[in-house]
Amino acid sequence: MALSALAAAGVVVVLAERFYRELEVRLAGAILDLFTTSGVYVAPDRESVYFGLTSSTPFGLRMTPECSSAFLLLPLLVVTMAMMYFRPSNARRLFFSLGISAVVVVLVNQLRILTIVGLVHGLGTDEGYYWGHTLLGSMVSVFGGAVSIVLFVWLATRKKKA
Repeated sequence: MALSALAAAGVVVVLAERFYRELEVRLAGAILDLFTTSGVYVAPDRESVYFGLTSSTPFGLRMTPECSSAFLLLPLLVVTMAMMYFRPSNARRLFFSLGISAVVVVLVNQLRILTIVGLVHGLGTDEGYYWGHTLLGSMVSVFGGAVSIVLFVWLATRKKKA
């Protein structure tokens, strides 16, 4: 039953990834609104967030499928399924580990967006976007994805205290 639920969750993530990106963009807009005074606008139907609206260089980011954290969740689901297949008695711990790691993946992707925004603000649109999206943003995603998987495995396999 649990394996079927995890497989279904994976299918939902793939099939509803556009809706998921819309939610991610809304979250990014809410977070940016906390850190900026130059205006933020979210266009969820275009999976886009615009910032710096009252500045001389407004900028928009569009969340494409490859920039979403949706597909970073899939490896976590697959690892959870594999571990649950071999140790179904650990289902509760595995679901807990999956939940924590999924939150980390989502937050890391938001950190990636904040990194891009910060560099665009600091270095200008061309150079800031290049460094924020291509180099540092990718590093944040790769490092964050690795941290989430290591965290998942650690939470799922650690021994209980005696």
